[in-house]
Amino acid sequence: MEDRGFFLTLQAIRRQLAAMPNDLYLVRLIHHQTRRAFPGERLWTGELLATAATVRFLRVRNREGCDVYVQPYAGDQNAGYILVDLDHVRPTTIATMRAHGHDPCVVLQTSPAHLQAWIRLSTSPLEPSVGRLAGFTNQKPARRTAGGHAPWVKVISVQAGLAPQAEALLQSARASASPAPLSRSTAAFDSVPATIAASVATELYQACMEGWHIPRRFPQPDWSVVDYWVARHLLRQRWAPAQVREILRLASPHFPRRHGDPDDYLHRTVARAAFPSSPRSVCADHARASIRLDTACMCSNSTGGRYPNAECSRLWL
Repeated sequence: MEDRGFFLTLQAIRRQLAAMPNDLYLVRLIHHQTRRAFPGERLWTGELLATAATVRFLRVRNREGCDVYVQPYAGDQNAGYILVDLDHVRPTTIATMRAHGHDPCVVLQTSPAHLQAWIRLSTSPLEPSVGRLAGFTNQKPARRTAGGHAPWVKVISVQAGLAPQAEALLQSARASASPAPLSRSTAAFDSVPATIAASVATELYQACMEGWHIPRRFPQPDWSVVDYWVARHLLRQRWAPAQVREILRLASPHFPRRHGDPDDYLHRTVARAAFPSSPRSVCADHARASIRLDTACMCSNSTGGRYPNAECSRLWL
């Protein structure tokens, strides 16, 4: 059984790395219960990462409760890949991404109904993303099977190469990251057509809601601030601003609510998310919950309350 498990892990690692080639990979080991990183940073070539000694070392750490993450390494950046977390996915989600030219080079199942998709946009460095390495178990207690076992991170599909719409997405990402006046005519907000299916928009918005436990923590949330969080999260995942606006339009609860000019509201929300100001330290009454919040509070984008920043910019792993 040990030999079979070893070879399954080895095969999964080789399949994943072959579809996302790079000179070096940074591997992080995070102990789930303590959230502490295993001492030392490990940089390996793909060849060394797939050796028997390395695989056995990582399998031992995984059995001890460490999650195994990997990042194509390029100093403080990555090698042109972005990572998209897809929680509670539908069977058509990956097909919809491909239909819009956002073809993943690697799709992993990190636990039932939870996927991670790596998309290659460039052969030059972008902002770093860290995702799971295939062939190891997911140590999150919430992802345990009915029998109490940690699920395996499985390779669902691999297809090396750039996404067909990589250049358009990359141009939009670069535009949104560059300093520019916050006007409705700014190229950063109009460079990519907003071609988002309503089902995909709802899926993305709901995944953020569930990841941040919004319904449980805030019975009457300020949707304007949730929209802001979602916009920041999607922009950091390299969604085009025009697409982010359309996702909010299609998926924000009860939209347009009481907004007199919905289009202006969407432009202002995405603009603030692209170029955020310093957070303020004022919270609404409904944010005073028993759950400890260590983050500062962010001002709403509409009239009304303020709302705590629940780490919306963090990439959920």
